[in-house]
Amino acid sequence: MKLRSATWTELAGSETDLAIIPVGSTEQHGPHAPLGTDFITAESVAEEGAERFDEEVVLAPPIPVGIAEEHRHFSGTMWVSPDTFRAYVRESATSLASHGFDRIVFVNGHGGNVDALGEVASDISRNEDAYAVSFTWFESVGEHASEMGHGGPLETALLSHIAPELVREGRIEEARAEAAESWGEWVSHTNLAHDSAEFSENGVVGDPTQGEERLGEELLELAGTSLARLLEAIDGRDVTHPERRTSPSSE
Repeated sequence: MKLRSATWTELAGSETDLAIIPVGSTEQHGPHAPLGTDFITAESVAEEGAERFDEEVVLAPPIPVGIAEEHRHFSGTMWVSPDTFRAYVRESATSLASHGFDRIVFVNGHGGNVDALGEVASDISRNEDAYAVSFTWFESVGEHASEMGHGGPLETALLSHIAPELVREGRIEEARAEAAESWGEWVSHTNLAHDSAEFSENGVVGDPTQGEERLGEELLELAGTSLARLLEAIDGRDVTHPERRTSPSSE
């Protein structure tokens, strides 16, 4: 059930306690892919996972701005501080929990959000009457995960499958020509670069010409199946705080 199209009375009558919150970013993805790539892909994977899950689940609107200051040199990029992001995401989730949707999965589409989302999920699970986990779609696509760049083959492929009208096909070769091969400048296992403009002329990492639509179809299936499996596990999990559980010896 999508919050954006449901009424409050329909939500009040729902028996599910599962909710998905897509989280992304509004940031540059090179000359060929839209600024909204991260929340568009996150929402699509969330929808796919919800459809593959056998039970009802509430799907919240995406959170479209994340931790993305590393892309600040490219026009249109938006970002908030990690503290603001954590607070906003946490309060968005706990507002859903207050209505009984207290098993929450953040479906993430932006690498810069990963650490903060993990912190928010653990904080909610430890300190609220709710349970939360964070799922990043491009980490759940099997052997393809190692190909993740930025505006590279995976994001270009998934966009080509779910929203081909948003991909500027005529600029993909340009994107490839000025792209970096990998993220950052590494010495002694340390990244010397803080911002993407330091190592990529156009913000792209990886080869977007490899992002064909049929790969995007496979990525969506892999990520959606993985998310559905996660939802099943959370649906059947005892999420009672450990200190509140009754031990066999006390029964």
